[in-house]
Amino acid sequence: MENFFKLKQYGTNVRTEVIAGITTFFTMAYIIFVNPQILSITGMNFQGVFVATIIASVVGTLVMALFANVPYALAPGMGLNAFFTFTVCGVMKFTWNQALAMVLICGLINIVITVTGLRKAIIRSLPKVLQSAIGGGIGLFIAYIGVKDAGLLKFTSDPGTYQFFGKTPADATVVANASAVPALVNFSNPAVLLALIGVAIIVVLMVLKVKGSILIGIISTTLIGLIEIACGVNPHAFYPSLASNVNSIGALFGTMSITWSSIGSSISAVHLTAFKMDFPGLFSDPTKIVLAFTAIIAFILTDIFDALGTFIGTGRRTGIFDENDEKLLLSGKGVKSRMDRALFADLCATITGAFVGTSNTTTYVESSAGIAEGGRTGLTSVVTAILFALCLILAPVVGIVPAAATAPALIVVGMLMIASIADIDWHNFEDAAVAFITVALMPFAYSITTGIAFGFIVYVLIKIIRGKAKEVHPIMYGATALFIVNFIMLAIKNL
Repeated sequence: MENFFKLKQYGTNVRTEVIAGITTFFTMAYIIFVNPQILSITGMNFQGVFVATIIASVVGTLVMALFANVPYALAPGMGLNAFFTFTVCGVMKFTWNQALAMVLICGLINIVITVTGLRKAIIRSLPKVLQSAIGGGIGLFIAYIGVKDAGLLKFTSDPGTYQFFGKTPADATVVANASAVPALVNFSNPAVLLALIGVAIIVVLMVLKVKGSILIGIISTTLIGLIEIACGVNPHAFYPSLASNVNSIGALFGTMSITWSSIGSSISAVHLTAFKMDFPGLFSDPTKIVLAFTAIIAFILTDIFDALGTFIGTGRRTGIFDENDEKLLLSGKGVKSRMDRALFADLCATITGAFVGTSNTTTYVESSAGIAEGGRTGLTSVVTAILFALCLILAPVVGIVPAAATAPALIVVGMLMIASIADIDWHNFEDAAVAFITVALMPFAYSITTGIAFGFIVYVLIKIIRGKAKEVHPIMYGATALFIVNFIMLAIKNL
């Protein structure tokens, strides 16, 4: 194990890696429940997507672990599954089978982009200000995810400014326009109070430099929540999706009965989504070919820059991608550096997801929680993958950990990651404008790629206006043009 993962070389050990892997898993385990809920809106089978989510996560994470030897976990991406459901299938009116075909095309094209060295060239072309801004933006984005998951925010929309996607308002997803105004909730909700307690626990442990602070915080917060339920707190505060008759700790554990027959039925359900891509139908309607290419470009850009942003934002500062690795990345040929292999693993996961029946599988920014616990090698990812595989049997047990327990971990990790904005020269308005747009739009738009896209656009525009167009790498011009074309096409299709 030492020789394969090179634990000593990266300054870690088995215990640290195991704790990191468990931490990463619990911060992103929600996806095995949320992804089927979102994709089933398209008509996909819920159980089939549930199993497909686990298979794609396990395969992608193991490839990342064993091929790239880095501590990142993969799963169907939030945001990408929403784009798949509400834009591609909802607004553009493609079937989910056709959307899966788009996901596979995206993965294949991105593999070509990676193997030919174009992704490597993109990294070389990034100016320092954007590299620092991406790291800081991801930190703020992670913290915002934590704040939102903790239930600290509520959103108020004006009448008539929102629409439902679902059979009934009770089980539908609500999409509102810019009239939605966020505000701090009151602290009468037990789940919100539990999340605040979790933040306090982790912060205190971090200050005291206790090893495993984040994992201890998640476990402690979960236990406190279970104790509260045992003392009579309504379990719906922590587990809103539980059946209405769950009103005690005993009833909560009663929901965890596992039978091999139910596992078998879940696995057999995956055939309802696996290998169901519809390539002929995707291009059969001439009036929708432009829309199809628009969606594919959007998938490609998001796949490229979500993973790239996550690796740049978390890998360099922590030493996962060290100086030697960076030299191999920038000057070596083929897939030799850890980041090269990590990017390749990310794309293999997307292809796997398309085959088994789920939206784009991508590197999760929540992996930073495990990295903050000291995870530095693929052993962290192996542990996470094993836990994902066990979810075929123990999914109800995993559901014991509420969002109120994992949200504090993300908030604290965000605190750690935002440090990279200190490397930005905020007194230089050119750099400040680029950095602010990049950092701010990641949480505001709830998308790493959107923040990067606008950072690229603003950077190029400023250089042109200042008469410094020659300082911009040609790849920056090309990527910026693609981003602009993508935004224009997405706007046109909504007219």
